Amino acid sequence: MYNMHKMTPPLQTFDDVSSKATVAPRLAALRAELARRGLDGFIIPRADEHQGEYVPKRAERLAYITSFTGSAGVAVVLRDKAAVFVDGRYTLQVREQTDTKLFEPRDLVSEGPLAWLEVNLPKGSKLGYDPWLHSIAGVEALRASIERAGGTAVPTDGNPIDATWKDQPGPPLDKAMPYPADLAGQSAEKKRTQIADAIKKAGADAAVLTLPDSICWLLNMRGIDVSHTPFVLSFAIHNADGSTDLFMDERKSSPELIKHFGNAVRLHEPKQFPAKLDALKDKTVIADPGMTASFIADRLRTAGAKLKRAPDPCQLPKACKNAAEVEGARKAHIRDGAALTRFLAWFEREAPKGNLDEIKAAEALEGFRREVNELVDLSFDSISGAGPHAALPHYRVTRSTNRPIRNNEIYLIDSGGQYPDGTTDVTRTMIVGKPSQEMRDRFTRVLKGHIALATARFPEGTPGAALDVLARAPLWEAGLDYDHGTGHGVGAYLSVHEGPQNISKKIINQPLMPGMICSNEPGYYKTDEYGIRIENLVVVTQGEKPAGGERPMMRFETITMAPIDLNLVEPKLLTGDEKAWLNAYHAEVRKKVAPAIANDTPAKAWLEQATRAI
Repeated sequence: MYNMHKMTPPLQTFDDVSSKATVAPRLAALRAELARRGLDGFIIPRADEHQGEYVPKRAERLAYITSFTGSAGVAVVLRDKAAVFVDGRYTLQVREQTDTKLFEPRDLVSEGPLAWLEVNLPKGSKLGYDPWLHSIAGVEALRASIERAGGTAVPTDGNPIDATWKDQPGPPLDKAMPYPADLAGQSAEKKRTQIADAIKKAGADAAVLTLPDSICWLLNMRGIDVSHTPFVLSFAIHNADGSTDLFMDERKSSPELIKHFGNAVRLHEPKQFPAKLDALKDKTVIADPGMTASFIADRLRTAGAKLKRAPDPCQLPKACKNAAEVEGARKAHIRDGAALTRFLAWFEREAPKGNLDEIKAAEALEGFRREVNELVDLSFDSISGAGPHAALPHYRVTRSTNRPIRNNEIYLIDSGGQYPDGTTDVTRTMIVGKPSQEMRDRFTRVLKGHIALATARFPEGTPGAALDVLARAPLWEAGLDYDHGTGHGVGAYLSVHEGPQNISKKIINQPLMPGMICSNEPGYYKTDEYGIRIENLVVVTQGEKPAGGERPMMRFETITMAPIDLNLVEPKLLTGDEKAWLNAYHAEVRKKVAPAIANDTPAKAWLEQATRAI
């Protein structure tokens, strides 16, 4: 099978990469640089020029200044105060990692940096922002808040943090590679024509593409520019004639890639991108206001282009997987399920001996995935949490936080793999020893919500927000809930988090459409004690019209194949239909996974017991 790059161990490291001791000198250096530039403050998002979730090491400016290493956050530095904003996933982590005497932790969701600035920015202040690191819509909101505070928003020429970051990593330069059409299910030429037609239909001449997953999908290209996600960091202008101008460091290219592109894809150095934007004078150009850097919009306007605010035209067709991509995902999940099943069998044997900890367990699972021989990378750093650490939904174990896995405690592992034909993401929660009755109750309620979503039938045009309550209702009945979304989109050997689909309380009007892959991951977290999450991936499929019904209904097909811990299930809380679903799911897991672990006799015997009917 196609394999991009040979794995280099390890795929996940557990080193402590932050230190509170670095905060004071780095903050002082930044303030000196801001003063030199005549600025009274600066806003620091966790972002790069491409506005995606995953950034290269050189763009980890938020972590460099604050020492906070979470995947989302914003900091604001003023002359005499500073704050760092994180969501509920990182409330504890930010206090452990940053110097809270210098950066006050604040809530990213309920308050956010803009509301904080309106209260704390002194009148007459000049607040700097890097126009490459904020979207069009983001800068509009930022300017409005700063003006209400009586200040001025000033775009910087170059990032002031970069001026103080003496050992800042260089840009990633690993080779980009063609992605085979048999795995993509569609040639790049057909995709370029499809998107060009959409551009013409929108009355535009071109679309500016900045999201790495859009460009990689459009051109059937993959790379290793960011950790765990096969991205090539680049910019593109896709034209209404079907041609593409790609702005990528030529050192990433190869004769094989140039041949793959053909004559309709023109490769340019990234430094040529601004001039190419200028050349769009008098053209109508699509730019996604939430995904396009403010710098790009400002440059287009100055050049005399007409900006058409519209969604990135690649995002929706990318999310609606074709038959080859869905079949690839199914196959990847069976292989991944075999690795996870072998791990679960090993874990049940080894954990009661008292010799395991969070790192050893994560390393073991990576080892089982590697033995599949088709793993390219993990899809994210595994969330491996025991006891109270399991109650932190985005906990990342390090050498200093590593905790033993003890008897009568819950252990949670959220993990995934990047395979050439699919991206996986799965969470399993296990008990070591005997669970408390409360644990069984909470686990079963989470399971009931998981089953309710997995078995949902819904009409065309239904957004994920309309289904979110199904997963929460069994918890709500007991006065419980969880503070993260229920489902996110997943790519086809791309990002483990992708849009535009979403299943959560957040009102996102994008309907769930056939071919979309989503997670189904309700949970429950008891602070300082334990956490529970059951996560499978599902594919939206076109269902049949029910007997006597008036319209066809869509449904979900579960593609994750791994046992759910029956030791945590309270059968009395399950209805007959819920038991039937669980038994049928486990029968399917047994049927599909057993042949893949035929040479591991202990794991195969364990699988038989773990998937028994209840």
